[in-house]
Amino acid sequence: MAAHDSGSSSGGGGSGARGTRGETGLPASIEAAWGLRERPSKGPKPGLSLDRIVEAAVGVAAAEGLAAVSMGRVAKELGVSTMSLYRYVAAKDELYILMQEAVVGLPPAPPDPGTGWREALAAWAWAQREVFHRNLWVLRIPISGPPATPNSVAWWERGLTALEETGLSDGEKISVILLVSGYVRNEALLTADLGAAIEASGGSPEELLRRYATTLKRLADPARYPAVARMLESEVMYEADEPDFEFGFGLDRVLDGIEVLIRKRG
Repeated sequence: MAAHDSGSSSGGGGSGARGTRGETGLPASIEAAWGLRERPSKGPKPGLSLDRIVEAAVGVAAAEGLAAVSMGRVAKELGVSTMSLYRYVAAKDELYILMQEAVVGLPPAPPDPGTGWREALAAWAWAQREVFHRNLWVLRIPISGPPATPNSVAWWERGLTALEETGLSDGEKISVILLVSGYVRNEALLTADLGAAIEASGGSPEELLRRYATTLKRLADPARYPAVARMLESEVMYEADEPDFEFGFGLDRVLDGIEVLIRKRG
């Protein structure tokens, strides 16, 4: 996707692991994602494969979060020894890259010919958001570089294509893509954190907002925080918005700003 990929670090490796960088000079995770690494001809257990390892790791992350993913845990899920995984995956960070690549998938089909840049870029952003919301654990993978795996490059390509007829320079197009994808990622991360807080509270979003507003009314002196006091008096925080409202509102404002830039360049 347009958000940066995480990089590979120097974890341990078994006899079949190539380490953090292979013959191409690329991180092992990137080589694996593009199919540039040789796969072991003989595995320690029939049926073990890189795809099965990644699938098992994704299952653990989906059920328990990214922090639960370890080489040992994935090996246990597959019923093999931990060291047998290192014939396919050099380190946990490499596994993260492959997990991300698996769940992100390819972007949706391109828009119909003649679709304007704004509609195309909005659809791209909404599609990214859907991927993140289905796989919130992906947001916990550290970012350490630009998109470099096949699917992430495909998402980048789709976003840049939406801006082809805008008159923006190549550098400006990249900045726009980073701006929009950063907004999508931040909203999804905020949603994940708020969702965890609501779940931990044992109540509904409306109940959590009401408790927060009531507490803030008691603590915030209106003389010192007059704007906050006026907001609380309006009772706007006593009712949660529709799930997609804040994202759509914010995305429209981001696109408004991009439109101003495009008009200047036009």
